[in-house]
Amino acid sequence: MDREPAGQASMEEIAALAKRRGFIFQSSEIYGGIGGFYDYGPLGAILKRNVKEAWWRDMVELRDDVVPFDSSIIMHPTTWEASGHVEAFNDRLVDCKVCKHRFRADHLKSREQCPDCDSKQSFTEERNFNLMLQTSVGPMEDSAALTYLRPETAQGMFVNFKNVYQSARKRPPFGIAQIGKAFRNEITPGNFTYRLREFEQAELEYFVPDDGQDLKRFDEWVQLRKEWYSKYGVSAERLRFHELTADERPHYAKAGIDVEYLFPWGWGELESIAHRGTYDLDAHMRVSGKDLRFYDEASKTHYTPLLIESSAGMDRTTLVMLIDAYEREKALDPAGKETERIVLHFHPRIAPVQAAVFSLARNKPELVELARSIEARLRPQFRTQYDEGNIGQLYRRQDEIGTPLCLTVDYETLTDKAVTVRERDSMRQERVAIEALEGCLRERFNA
Repeated sequence: MDREPAGQASMEEIAALAKRRGFIFQSSEIYGGIGGFYDYGPLGAILKRNVKEAWWRDMVELRDDVVPFDSSIIMHPTTWEASGHVEAFNDRLVDCKVCKHRFRADHLKSREQCPDCDSKQSFTEERNFNLMLQTSVGPMEDSAALTYLRPETAQGMFVNFKNVYQSARKRPPFGIAQIGKAFRNEITPGNFTYRLREFEQAELEYFVPDDGQDLKRFDEWVQLRKEWYSKYGVSAERLRFHELTADERPHYAKAGIDVEYLFPWGWGELESIAHRGTYDLDAHMRVSGKDLRFYDEASKTHYTPLLIESSAGMDRTTLVMLIDAYEREKALDPAGKETERIVLHFHPRIAPVQAAVFSLARNKPELVELARSIEARLRPQFRTQYDEGNIGQLYRRQDEIGTPLCLTVDYETLTDKAVTVRERDSMRQERVAIEALEGCLRERFNA
């Protein structure tokens, strides 16, 4: 089979496929939608869950120095004063006085002309816009009940640092990890699910002693995250680890890396890895008056550990998996005719469906019954799906949703007790005995 080199799809192509195949829908679409909010369809919900589980498996379950955590979305409002979010979690905002649209000042290519209505010299002066979404708690809507939907998950881990290390019986170096919802009132959400107002974060707070090994441990986490993206098939050519300069990172940060992906519109941040020193624990101790230092039994001393943070957006990571897997492929069929297919080259552990089982003829009960029984037999071990219809159309649909293997029950199956296994990427086909299918699939998916 002859192939042209793969090229990156446009966001329009990605969004069209996502809606057509049930990955991602605009939230409240029948009412015109709402900016910055999206719903995950039947396949998208599984894809995103697989991405989160891959992160959780590698960052938490396979390590003996990381413990899980799940903090509440709403915290005491003083939390956000201590963290600096109330005072400093702002973007610079301008309004167009003609069309009344709002823009982030740093996203405008020119301050001379509005990009939406083309009015010239129509912008207001810049002003701060706090990105936290406010809400009220309790029956009375007064200032005492004002609080916020968390803009990040990390603060729950900081304020509970002492509770966690004492109950989990951990000592630095050790990490606390969680995946959870966060909310930011973005001025200009956009680029599909890249910039959202409701999103999920996977954050790992790794606390280390100030023993001179902190930068070495920081570099180790950077390498671990590089290996993670490579493991799940993200193209190295579209991924870069940008080292922040002293001017680019916060004053308290000793080191910082922005993990960036080459999206269709250009490079965009996917994850940040930061050496934050003792800033976060110090801030909460200062405002709360509580001692969050670690007590070292061996030396009988208290100290505030240094922090290395990895913060990744799970919606952005899921979007990267979609974009990076997408290929519009031209090939020659056996007759020499050029054909085209859209295929998602998902890693088997990420793919929403790992194996699809078909009956060659939907009007042959013996084939349908056998195909359904094979799918039911494989379902406890793999993510499977049964379908029937025109075999060519079935293959194309499974290619578009990224299914690695298709298993077809045909007339020959009734005599040789084997099925045709078709591989997504190469489109090669081979006969595999029904009794050997479970081992065959496990071997291929673990390769």
